Amino acid sequence: MTRSVLLVFLLICGGRISAQFFQPVAYPQKFFRDPLDIPIRLAANFGELRSNHYHMGLDIRTEHRENLPVFAAAGGYIYRVKIEPFGFGQAVYIRHSNGYVSVYAHLNSFYPALAAYVKQKQYELKRWDIFLELPQGLLHVKKGDLIAYSGNMGGSQGPHLHFEIRTWPDDLNLNPMLFGLPVADNTPPVIRSLSVYDRNKSFYEQNPFFTTVKGKAGRYAVSQPLLILKTPNPGFGISGFDTQSGSVNPNGIFQGIIYDNGEAVSGFRMDQISYDETRGINAHIDYPTREGGGPYYQLLFKMPGYLHSIYREAGRGGYINLEDGKLHIIRIELKDTYGNTSNLEFKVRYQPQENLNMSYPGKVFYPGMVDGFEAADAAFYLGATCLYDSVHLAYQETAGDGKDVVSALHQFGNTRVPLADTMTVRIKLSIPGIQKQHILMQWINGDDFEIRKPEWLGDWATASFRSFGSFRLVLDTEPPLIRIPGVVENANLQRSSRIAIVVQDNYKKIKSFRATLDGNWLLFTNDKAWAFMYHFDEHCAPGKHELKIYAEDEAGNAAVQVLHFTR
Repeated sequence: MTRSVLLVFLLICGGRISAQFFQPVAYPQKFFRDPLDIPIRLAANFGELRSNHYHMGLDIRTEHRENLPVFAAAGGYIYRVKIEPFGFGQAVYIRHSNGYVSVYAHLNSFYPALAAYVKQKQYELKRWDIFLELPQGLLHVKKGDLIAYSGNMGGSQGPHLHFEIRTWPDDLNLNPMLFGLPVADNTPPVIRSLSVYDRNKSFYEQNPFFTTVKGKAGRYAVSQPLLILKTPNPGFGISGFDTQSGSVNPNGIFQGIIYDNGEAVSGFRMDQISYDETRGINAHIDYPTREGGGPYYQLLFKMPGYLHSIYREAGRGGYINLEDGKLHIIRIELKDTYGNTSNLEFKVRYQPQENLNMSYPGKVFYPGMVDGFEAADAAFYLGATCLYDSVHLAYQETAGDGKDVVSALHQFGNTRVPLADTMTVRIKLSIPGIQKQHILMQWINGDDFEIRKPEWLGDWATASFRSFGSFRLVLDTEPPLIRIPGVVENANLQRSSRIAIVVQDNYKKIKSFRATLDGNWLLFTNDKAWAFMYHFDEHCAPGKHELKIYAEDEAGNAAVQVLHFTR
């Protein structure tokens, strides 16, 4: 076979491979309708990049309004209801006959039959936040039936409907745009800039190269005609976004594939993601750059410790090899769910340079290994699924400083290195004999902090965290502060529609809240956790009443407040 014939053969094979690089899956079209009665305009799409997670559905705009009717996207039965202060807020799950589940979140309220059932269960369970499994034959719905009203509850930052499609029973989230929902889109993705990495080094122990991109309408090029690279095995990332027709909202990119001389090497596709793997976004992006205030760069190669589903690699293991020293044409192809395509093409060549061996402090840890670090007064243990790439982790101990601090400050690792799973942290108490039941373990990063109630073995406290940083033990004996704004003792509340309770804590974490009216449990909502709210209903008859509020923080400190009023 001549060289020219061989080249043609390889190009044809490369084209055939790339055309089927991601095997198409046939999803039912038109089975699901628009869950609202207004045209779909997206505030966010599936797989969009967020802090520590992918966006797992569609955020449908509600024209800056709340309480729009929400309809069943297909027939089935309501099999779950979730109510929580953050996250989904209030959500409805409908199971359908074809094995799919649709989810509707950030709702202000449910339709009457469901609302009555949920309220009954809340009083039976004596809690507002619930995750209910409903009997199969209880609440059937047809396609287009009213199920709820839209809102802004939970983790929502503005009025919209969050809509998901999942598989059952494994709860794998699917991209709703693949089901033929009526969303107009004829605009290709936009590419802003390119990043280059050395795959022979730890992702967290190198200085990436960044370059701007020029172009529009699907055709892009880098600013330099030729990129001379210092590594024979580069990895690439792109910063960009996608939009839908008639919208300027920057949404996530559905698919990206990288080609080396016409042959597909590796790529990602946002067609299905489970909640178990959503934190894997930190291995799909350039996490250190993002944490340092830079843009999102989506990696077109899979990191060693990323075990999940969005990537596919070709036979060469997803590696680009430039050791031949020749000119290589690299092409990055981005697509949306409608097939609108953008291409970034550029030339690269490897030029060997003197290898400067950099030294990093600390002990080196690897993905896939169980390992730890032990000091005199602290220890850190990482499981096999904790890391996405190898990295040196340094430890430093400094004297404890601050009110109620009861241990030294132990710094381990760098906050710009993400943890895929929790690590175990052990710290020794530096002041023996104090009240361990009121001691918390605290993670600190600048002004941010998290607390855990540790387990004890002698003078050693143990807790789990999902971030590197600084850790210490603190004594918390301060109970929460309960306030009832605008209401005084023996108030007449006949003209009031509700009572609001504000609970504050010095470590900003309330473990439990309970309210009773004349000795009977009373339902207070807790949307976004800023306040607890009771709306007067049949549980508060006319007359004199005693309202008792109980709040407990993570350290076990409790507060009680009693209010007498007339209704």
